[in-house]
Amino acid sequence: MTKLMITGANGTIGIELVKHLKQNYDLVLADIDFSDFPEELKEGATIVEKDLSKVESWDHLLDDVEYVIQLAGNPDAGAQFYEGLLDLNYKLPQNLYGAAEKSDTVKRIIFASSIHASDAYPDNVQVKTSEVPRPDDLYGVSKVFLEALASYYAYKKGIESIGIRIGDYKSPGEDVSPEADFYSKGKFFTYRDMNHLIDCCLKAELVEEPYLLVNGISNNSFPRLDIDQARVKLGYQPQDNAFES
Repeated sequence: MTKLMITGANGTIGIELVKHLKQNYDLVLADIDFSDFPEELKEGATIVEKDLSKVESWDHLLDDVEYVIQLAGNPDAGAQFYEGLLDLNYKLPQNLYGAAEKSDTVKRIIFASSIHASDAYPDNVQVKTSEVPRPDDLYGVSKVFLEALASYYAYKKGIESIGIRIGDYKSPGEDVSPEADFYSKGKFFTYRDMNHLIDCCLKAELVEEPYLLVNGISNNSFPRLDIDQARVKLGYQPQDNAFES
């Protein structure tokens, strides 16, 4: 069975991906704390409880791992560079790519970027990943760094990467707020569509370039982010639509 590591596995998105992937992959789940992680999801998985911002934590961590889903980091949009972002959003991904460069088995890294990397565009603009990043906060700046880091390791070191600029992610049971405006609905992204997009990222062949950046939102009638590249390059077919909820 293919060995796949999820960093930040105890986060909101991580838990849903573990549920989705555990039957088909040999999972290595890495995070700094699993004290409140669902016990039933630990069964059959390798649990790694480490501070991944420390470079020594990566010794042998990628042994036999073929795919990495990089979710670990500080998700706080209000975080500041020295208070929360430096270790988790800069040092940690560098540690991952540094370890991947030494690995003989890693085939691809799929990483979580964010709509915050481009959300400073006016509300009436549908943003493509090919456009210049325009982060709306320092958290978004850290995601632009991650995108650049992945691009560097793809083109200069040969490590394939697919990045997803994740929109307004909704866990099971979460719906569009009745007060949501047109703009908020355009960012809607369900866990079901995210799981499907991850499947696409794991199965797709990158025949043209070793690096791909796509937007991750659902099939919203008036999408804030352009998802044509995900459809064409990855075969992404989202099912949910905030404007029909």
